[in-house]
Parts: sequence; structure tokens; C-alpha cells
Amino acid sequence: MKIIKLDAIDSTNSFLKDLGRTSVLQNFTTVTAKQQLKGRGQQTGSWVSERGKNLTFSTYASFLGLEVKNQKHLSFAVSLAILEALKYLEIPNLQIKWPNDILAGNDKIAGILIENTLKEQKIHAAIIGIGLNVNQEHFPVFSRKATSIKNCLHKETDIEDILQLLLKHLQSKLALLNEGQYQLLEAQFLGCLYKKNVPTTFKNRENVLFMGMIQGVSPEGKLQILLNDDSIQEFGIKEVSFA
Repeated sequence: MKIIKLDAIDSTNSFLKDLGRTSVLQNFTTVTAKQQLKGRGQQTGSWVSERGKNLTFSTYASFLGLEVKNQKHLSFAVSLAILEALKYLEIPNLQIKWPNDILAGNDKIAGILIENTLKEQKIHAAIIGIGLNVNQEHFPVFSRKATSIKNCLHKETDIEDILQLLLKHLQSKLALLNEGQYQLLEAQFLGCLYKKNVPTTFKNRENVLFMGMIQGVSPEGKLQILLNDDSIQEFGIKEVSFA
């Protein structure tokens, strides 16, 4: 496994993509940075991290027969890898918030950005970007509160040790994905899904509030919400949020 360590970069995902255009990447080639100047989240989101306090990295993963229709299971595998690594550290009350956040209690501790390379309706490879709050204690005020490993455990943790732990769990979960263990990954993911089967107030793109209960994730990767009329409606990224 090749690990490239950088002091500062706009985005580890972008760096790894550019590197792949000029060279052949080995599986699990990983790029880390002490500071991301333009860290990215889902779509137009951004990732803000205090220099040298957190883990920001991207990993290249290749696949043999992962069809596009099963791409949600890639997201499941990555989310579960982070969650299980944090469980190993005994971080309490861990959950996965659809589609790309890991929560400790109700606070965000990690985020994921996956960018796929497609060939003939199959995912040939993916660049998996992960941001994990490690030793930062104070965070800007966003729509969701953030926390860190240090805030949860009340002690500092070695960032290099966390990287190795995460890569170990990531390799394990992606092995299940390559073996076609889709049902297992989905069952594990749904067992950790934030607010599943809990009556919750949501807000749609028009800022209209409604009540519902999360049921699962559709084959296309959309969030399935059971409404008061017993119908199930599906929502894509940015189409619904917690009120």
C-alpha cells in the first residue's frame, strides 16, 4: 500500500484524480494532507478542518465486477468501515446519517466523498475521500454540530495510528463488496442508520416541513421515508433534510 503524505493541498480527492491521469495507481494508494485548502463534501458542500488536528485523506480502490446498480453498497461499505474503526476506539453512540456522515451521538465526526470511474456500466475504480475529526476541539457553527475523537475520549489520539486503523477496516469492508456480499453490507448499514423507524420532522427543498420515518435506501441510493398516509416516498441527496 502506497501512502503519500502532503503538508497542504487543495483537495486530496483532486490530487489523487490528477495523479491517476499521469500514472497507474496501485490499489489502495492513499494521499493524506495536514491541511486541505478546498476540502470538498457532497455536491457543493465543503469540509473545514483545523490544520494538523484531523485526518483528511483519499484512497484509490479498484473493482472487478461492481455494477453501477450496486454503487450504494460501496457507500455502505465505506461508512461501515469508518464506524467500525471508531467502535474499536470505543467512541460511543455511533450512527450513520444518510448519505455520507458518521455521527457520534447527534454530532458529526466524519464525512465521506466517493467519486467513481465508470466503464461499461461498471464501477472500474473509486476515489474515496474521508475526513475524520481527531484532535480538534472547537468547530465553526454549521447546520449540524461537529465533534471529534478527542471530545469523545477526552484525550489526544495519534493521527497516523487512526489512518492505519481506518485503512485496515476499509480493506476488510471492500473485500466483502468485491465478494458480492451486498445483503450483508445492507443489513449492517441499516442497523446503524440514523433515525431509522423513528418519527422525525423533515424539510423538503421548498422548506416545507413533514413528518415521517426512515425505512431504508432504495436500489438507486435514495432515502426511503414512510409518510403519515402510509406511502413511502424516495428522496435524493439535497432533496430532504432533518428539520
